Amino acid sequence: MATFLYKLGRLAFRRRHFVALIWVALLTLAGVGAASAPPAGTTSFSIPGTEAQKAFDLLEERFPGTSADGATARVVFKAPSGETMTDAGNKATVEKTVSDLADGSEVASVADPYTGNAVSKDGTIAYASVKYDVSGMELEDSTKDALEDAAQQARDAGLTVEVGGDALQAVPHTGATEIIGIAVAAVVLVITFGSLVAAGLPLLTALIGVGIGVSSITALASALELGSTTSILAMMIGLAVGIDYALFIVSRYRAELAEGREREEAAGRAVGTAGSAVVFAGLTVVIALVGLAVVNIPMLTKMGIAAAGTVAIAVLIALTMVPALLGYAGRRVKPTGAKSRLLGGAGKKNDAEADGKPAKANLGTRWASFVVRRPLAVLLLGVIGLGAAAIPATSLELGLPDDGSQPTSTTQRRAYDLLSEGFGPGFNGPLMVVVDAKGSDAPKQVFTDVSNEIKGLDDVVAVTPPAPNKSGDTATITVIPDSKPSSVQTEDLVHAIRDAGGDIKADTGAETLVTGSTAMNIDVSQKLNDALVPYLVLVVGLAFLLLIVVFRSILVPLKAALGFLLSVMAALGAVVAVFQWGWLSGLMGVEETGPVMSMMPIFMVGVVFGLAMDYEVFLVTRMREAYVHGEKPGQAVVTGFRHGARVVTAAAVIMMAVFAGFIGSSESMVKMIGFGLAIAVFFDAFVVRMAIVPAVLALLGKKAWWLPKWLDRALPNVDVEGEGLRTAEERGSGPDEDRELART
Repeated sequence: MATFLYKLGRLAFRRRHFVALIWVALLTLAGVGAASAPPAGTTSFSIPGTEAQKAFDLLEERFPGTSADGATARVVFKAPSGETMTDAGNKATVEKTVSDLADGSEVASVADPYTGNAVSKDGTIAYASVKYDVSGMELEDSTKDALEDAAQQARDAGLTVEVGGDALQAVPHTGATEIIGIAVAAVVLVITFGSLVAAGLPLLTALIGVGIGVSSITALASALELGSTTSILAMMIGLAVGIDYALFIVSRYRAELAEGREREEAAGRAVGTAGSAVVFAGLTVVIALVGLAVVNIPMLTKMGIAAAGTVAIAVLIALTMVPALLGYAGRRVKPTGAKSRLLGGAGKKNDAEADGKPAKANLGTRWASFVVRRPLAVLLLGVIGLGAAAIPATSLELGLPDDGSQPTSTTQRRAYDLLSEGFGPGFNGPLMVVVDAKGSDAPKQVFTDVSNEIKGLDDVVAVTPPAPNKSGDTATITVIPDSKPSSVQTEDLVHAIRDAGGDIKADTGAETLVTGSTAMNIDVSQKLNDALVPYLVLVVGLAFLLLIVVFRSILVPLKAALGFLLSVMAALGAVVAVFQWGWLSGLMGVEETGPVMSMMPIFMVGVVFGLAMDYEVFLVTRMREAYVHGEKPGQAVVTGFRHGARVVTAAAVIMMAVFAGFIGSSESMVKMIGFGLAIAVFFDAFVVRMAIVPAVLALLGKKAWWLPKWLDRALPNVDVEGEGLRTAEERGSGPDEDRELART
């Protein structure tokens, strides 16, 4: 592989005009496609294999034309102090609002509060339910404006009016902090390279890659039903890995220049060595993201595949466009150790090197030397520290966000609070029970029996009379829990209704199913929990095999996987502490604490594992390279840090800055993922890869690179350390001796 990539790097350097033209053309094509594509329609949130989805599908079949997936709105009214909603003036205002709402072209139905028993017991709060023919993402702006105007007119009449439901849902935005994250990345790159040109290359290539990826997602959003968060997450991951991969290549290029090589040769060698690490690091990220398909939630699968495609583009750009741009940059990119005018130099090496004296050991070398001398102490300190950070994860509670998790500044959240005040917290999460009595001899009696059975359960406030369909074989029953939607009590009630339905089916043959947003959230959480272990086995297993090929070792990949588990558990602990316990919640802009989103653990496992392997591959391949070239195990660790620590540190800081930039998002899922990935990169890069990894390798010595001879013969030689690129002079030994050295 190193030889192929070496040739590719030299070709891209020589044919830079052609390479640049191809990528600019692809960016233009993707941009035109995004601009001319129809707006994204509804996002299909189906969960195959769950009871809630089965009930939803049954409703579509037995209640045709009811727009089960249509948008909903609850217009909540509160009377001024000392008045009630049944006062003549207030009642007239509400009835006018209901009449105005019913005139909308996309409105399917509007329920009057006074005929639908939707006034609180104390008479101070009432609500009107609005049902639309299309989903919230498909509603016309004029329909949303009409809803807001009707609410505003009622406010002008003296009522407090708020609107809940998904009719007014907005496309999430990331805020100014995303720009701050990119700015931090730019500063880190300038400090790392000491040159605006060298620093600009990773930023430019990453932005081009993300531009192609996100534009392609936008162009395909309508056809593939991609959600708005898909492009945000693809941008988040694509920016981070795009900058890092280009950073690895440029850094190695400067190191090759410092060895006295010509620029085209240096570009070829940079792509042949660091590029090999980029390919395998990118493969681990892609495996982890595509592996999300094992959960069998279409939305999560699409998010993973879209992000994986953006990562693949980042890898291709790093291997081709980076060397092409290095050709354009020419002498403006300095060798390692040469100071640019930006940092007060004139393109010369530092004074020690100019005088022929050995250069002073950098911080990475000094740190690695310390770890090699005190490996056990560093290992214990790192493991205990991550273990302490992971403690909050033991109280992890999972759920999916609803209007109750929105900021208090939103009308959806204020409507949620008003409904809780007037009707109880469970009113915001009603359960829909679907009774399929098609195989029963007495459907009406079955409907009554189910209703009576549910009334006798704990945590039930109200049960509506059964509402059968036209054929009379299926009915819906709405159940109002006593507890809020995300509570454990509501989850227990869902299971209790399903258990009771099992007994009824055994007696009558009728099937009882529970659906609705609350039940759907519970089923999603359970499905994600059940998929976590198989997903871990699949992703970690495939990556483990891949790393065996890369490092030609059993213990190094094993150590990499165990280190990842430590960092992801510590990161989950931090997420629980902030978003569930409320620590530093004000600093993070978390207005409402609550359960951690159900998809957070499995998504973090996938993304963090892929990103963790970036640092593992880049850092440890330099150690492997030094070991294969004849250095002792301890010295190889120090050499790897001398060449790689500065780059890995810069890459980690950049990735943390990019992820942290998404904490400012208005979307709670994006905010939580941004924080979780940023803290996970911190733990993995600075504790696991920079401390635990060298400590373990120092303790293992030569055993770290042990591989059974039969397996060594069976594995393909991908030559990630670039041995095939070395000349006979550089080897200083015959090819047979070198081959034997590589196998020891």
